[in-house]
Amino acid sequence: MTYKIRNATAHDMPQVLRLIKELALFEKEADAVEVTVEELQKDGYGENPQFHCFVAEVDNRIEGIALVYNRYSTWKGKAIHLEDLIVNEKMRGSGLGTALLDEVIKYAYQLGVKRVNWEVLDWNEPAIAFYKKKGADVKRDWCVVHLNEQAIKDYISKLG
Repeated sequence: MTYKIRNATAHDMPQVLRLIKELALFEKEADAVEVTVEELQKDGYGENPQFHCFVAEVDNRIEGIALVYNRYSTWKGKAIHLEDLIVNEKMRGSGLGTALLDEVIKYAYQLGVKRVNWEVLDWNEPAIAFYKKKGADVKRDWCVVHLNEQAIKDYISKLG
């Protein structure tokens, strides 16, 4: 199989969103995706880009993505967060995931970051095994904490 890993463009965002929705379905959260193509285009390619995205292209079709953004660790300094590494279900095991992760790590190295962070669902054992094989430390003792949009509004309303 021949594939190409490249930087995504604003024109790729419809296919990127297709893969984001595929991941949400896999993670049993099919209705949770709220982001739109227009938001991805504006947020990634507007005046102040909020993320960087790599795509894996096979036969002119995007079959995988890796989306990262800058973070800062109070313990380590500059870091990036790998929000999602997604490979089309039919293409898993083809090497696209490794190629995308390789690109993320090269990007992180070029930026001079001290750490790359990401999350993985505790039941996604194939992904956990993949990341461990690549040398990642899967921290099972940490919990992810979120405030969603409504929770933020509720919090603000209580500040008085």
